[in-house]
Amino acid sequence: MAAKSYVLGFARRPLTVYDPDWRLACMLCETLPTLGNGLAALETTPEGKPGIRVTFRLRADARWGDGTPVSAEDLRFAWEAGREAATGFGGTEFYRSAHALEVVDARTIILHLDKVTFDFASMGDFQPLPAHVERPRWQADPRGYRNRTAYDTETTNPALWSGPYRITGVQPGAGVTLERNPAWQGAAPAFRRIQVRTVENTAALEAQLLAGQIDMVAGELGLPVEQAAALERRTSWRFRVVYKPGLIYEHLDVQRDHPALADARVRQALLLSADRAQIVARLFEGRQTLATTSVNPLDPMHDASVPVVGFDPTRAAALLDAAGWTRGPDGIRRNAAGERLSLELMTTAGNRAREAVQQVLQGMWRQAGIEARIRNEPPRVFFAETLSKRRFQGLAMFAWISAPEGVPRSTLHSDEIPTEARNWSGQNYGGYRNAEMDALLEAIPTELDATKRRALWARLQAIYAEELPSLPLWFRADAHVWPRWLDGIRPTGHLNATSLWVEEWRVR
Repeated sequence: MAAKSYVLGFARRPLTVYDPDWRLACMLCETLPTLGNGLAALETTPEGKPGIRVTFRLRADARWGDGTPVSAEDLRFAWEAGREAATGFGGTEFYRSAHALEVVDARTIILHLDKVTFDFASMGDFQPLPAHVERPRWQADPRGYRNRTAYDTETTNPALWSGPYRITGVQPGAGVTLERNPAWQGAAPAFRRIQVRTVENTAALEAQLLAGQIDMVAGELGLPVEQAAALERRTSWRFRVVYKPGLIYEHLDVQRDHPALADARVRQALLLSADRAQIVARLFEGRQTLATTSVNPLDPMHDASVPVVGFDPTRAAALLDAAGWTRGPDGIRRNAAGERLSLELMTTAGNRAREAVQQVLQGMWRQAGIEARIRNEPPRVFFAETLSKRRFQGLAMFAWISAPEGVPRSTLHSDEIPTEARNWSGQNYGGYRNAEMDALLEAIPTELDATKRRALWARLQAIYAEELPSLPLWFRADAHVWPRWLDGIRPTGHLNATSLWVEEWRVR
């Protein structure tokens, strides 16, 4: 998903983004809607509830790569496809809330939302799709459209791309080639061609960088910080390394359908018996920030009163004893039925840092009487199939990337548990269900008073720390590695990739 976002940053332009300074800004629209400038206005929904209408006007110079203007019809199509449950778009709450869309003229739409939220102007993943290419495909088969869009089958079609670059070549398993988009009317990008290579093994990634086969490593999904730091010590004359702390939450998703993991005491024992501070110190040179919940200390809504769970094997043992898991003759705990406390531990194959963390966790948990069975998959399988269809059998290590004050509805709300009936939309892969958490996730966006909203956020974090829907590890700092001749890249530390500002990249 991070790779997709990075590549799309070169080739598509969303309506709104959070910029490198963490401010919400227009990218494809002319003016950010506010209540003050009249582009947003309170209204009453047809059901009599408080709502809001938001007006977006597209930039006059926005073009698809075939020269067709990016239009209000492209936004209408994206909205219609997202509203259709069979399509299976990832985040369903926006499309449910946006109950009506009016096309005012070729460049202007009015969205009618059924609730007033503090971030109503942030459009997130809602962005135009080229209706003149995609609408016939969707109308023919809404359920199958998700995997048979022109983006999947005609990736080099210029009409799909609205950014400074367009995709001109795809080499499966090898990379993507982008070239300047002749229809682009914004600031001219410096480079005629950009090639993004697929290197799933971080050791091979470093080797290719040193051999000159690649020029830079994107921080969004590149070298782990400890590997980048070692590289910097050897090659600082040749490369610049910038470490950007950010809203990147490394964690272990917990499969709640697993009988042992359904018990909060077992989840708590797993966290207490993992010496995360030692892992960060030894494997990451102390450059990662330990997580208490999914809310980063850099986020304005972080609650510092939630204590960091330390390493406490004695308490972990007491919790496991209380949960009915006692040590067997081989040291692994068993329940009354004689079943071993054995959990599958998965992550992305080829990521040297994550695989090292797995080995350390496996040893620490064995000391606690918990067996961890390591089974890894290539990212394209791990994310596209195993996680999205909830096929993992225990714990899954990966990272979520969020926006500033990003409400984690898609990962924590019970309505976001992927099911076949919903065409596997939603990102609550672990199957977490909590009525109070659901209520908080619905209340936080609609609380406009920041002080009152902070109290709701505090309660969310308290529940998270107690129930552990996922096991928090740390917040990553991304390591961006650039050649000394490259300038103009601005790391963001959040979900909007540096590639969205590629027209600023220059040869020094």
